Amino acid sequence: MNHRPAPGRGARTRLALSVAAALAVAGPLTVSGVAAADAPTAAPADRVTADWTTRTVAPGVEVRTGTLRNPAAAPSWTVTVQAPVKARFTGAQVWAAVGTEAWATETADRLRATGFEPVVTQVPWPDYSDTPRGPMGVRVRVGTYPNQAAASAAASRVTAAGFRTAVEWTGYDADQPADVENINIAVIDPHRFRGSVMATHDGNVAQRETTSSVAAKLGSLVGVNGGFFLTSDADGVQGTPAGVSAHDGELASMAAGSRAALILEDGGRRGRIADLTTTVTARAGRSSYAVQGINRTPGLVRNCGRPGALPTAEPRQDLTCTLADDLVKFTGEYVHALPSGAGTQVVLDAKGRVESAGDRGGAVPPGRTVLQGTGTAAGWLTAHAVVGERVSVTEEVRDGDGRRVRLGRGDSIVSAAPTLVEDGRIRIDASTEGTVDPLDLSFGYAWANNRQPRTMAGIDRQDRLLLVTVDGRLSGGSEGFTLAEGAAFMRSLGAVQALNLDGGGSSAMVVGGALVNRPSDAAGERPVGDTIQVLPRG
Repeated sequence: MNHRPAPGRGARTRLALSVAAALAVAGPLTVSGVAAADAPTAAPADRVTADWTTRTVAPGVEVRTGTLRNPAAAPSWTVTVQAPVKARFTGAQVWAAVGTEAWATETADRLRATGFEPVVTQVPWPDYSDTPRGPMGVRVRVGTYPNQAAASAAASRVTAAGFRTAVEWTGYDADQPADVENINIAVIDPHRFRGSVMATHDGNVAQRETTSSVAAKLGSLVGVNGGFFLTSDADGVQGTPAGVSAHDGELASMAAGSRAALILEDGGRRGRIADLTTTVTARAGRSSYAVQGINRTPGLVRNCGRPGALPTAEPRQDLTCTLADDLVKFTGEYVHALPSGAGTQVVLDAKGRVESAGDRGGAVPPGRTVLQGTGTAAGWLTAHAVVGERVSVTEEVRDGDGRRVRLGRGDSIVSAAPTLVEDGRIRIDASTEGTVDPLDLSFGYAWANNRQPRTMAGIDRQDRLLLVTVDGRLSGGSEGFTLAEGAAFMRSLGAVQALNLDGGGSSAMVVGGALVNRPSDAAGERPVGDTIQVLPRG
């Protein structure tokens, strides 16, 4: 549920605004001159209204909660005919909301022949920096219905005629304006705020916990959900990160290719966003072997992006790749039974000396590090990790320019994808970071190109950290943002750097111990992997 600020702590205004002005929030945070065409709701300028509440949580920490409404928008329920396409890597037939022009023409003719009147719409690629321009595909729909039940009844008739269908809300479409968007914005000014900001897994990367639960334990002023994480046992251990993360200066997981990350240095006093890669190497004597994972199940790489991974070594959202020859490091943050099975395991003491070598399994002993190898990595450990001898493990984090990111006490990293704003300009590298695939219309269309709940982070020219959530999937009537709309919104707030964090049912913001957004899961707030917490001075 939404929570109002305490009496006397906020001020409410309601104005008829242009689209660009509607994205601005009263107070120090101002728009950066975004034109109406760049705004999330491309609607008549005098029709969008904004209703904002501003709350000062602590000196240098403000939270703005608001709703954008567009009474000119007229979304409805409809029936979308699904297009059969082949998944790029598996070749399996899957279904997409858009298909080729030839498929759309044939499908429309078949619908008319069976008594239905189709609506055929060409869907363009959004303005991503690394995808084709022009049409993405063609969408075929039937009917406009006042509620989901009526659309479902119509879908049953279309399905009975031999078509595969989905019932959809047109307010999620990027090609028409949203009517309601519920937004929360936390602004942390490092020049005034005397506390800290950190990414945290609450001491255990192998668990899932709600953002509000972690915030309550830590006494946070503000908390939001963080990066991508595992949600299925088939992909490894639930809660473990699916991308690079670091807590208090120590790597807790490795990068899934070169993807966007929020780097919080000096306890969050300095923040920046960059594409990060990680290199970890184990050395025994003159021999070395590349470590491909930290705190994950050997052989399973969620979101891919590691050398040698199959079916792709490139980042690929929500795909689990495999590695036959895999060397994985486990730290004390992995509070879970270690993976078992074929392969070799060694335990290193605090100085890197091998204490034991043998079968995989057990747990990470206190103050120790564990290496597990499968395939040729197991052979390397067996040959080189001799009890009593030293195995060193070195780690490097580098940004997109090749500069090394040096982590110290109080530094943390949370990663997701893709980049939204770079150098003050909208620059969404959705294909490069694997959140869409131009060769596979079944992948990423709903995730990236339709409106969804989102959590985003940005840095403005005053070095302020911006943490933003937008509700979606009609939670509280809110429809969410597309990736492009999220980028435009972050830029409108003055962000010169911004990235997309985990979203969907994971999106959550907690202020003063209270959940202020409305998560989209029917069960309520979702337990997540890591979170970003704004902590008072301790």
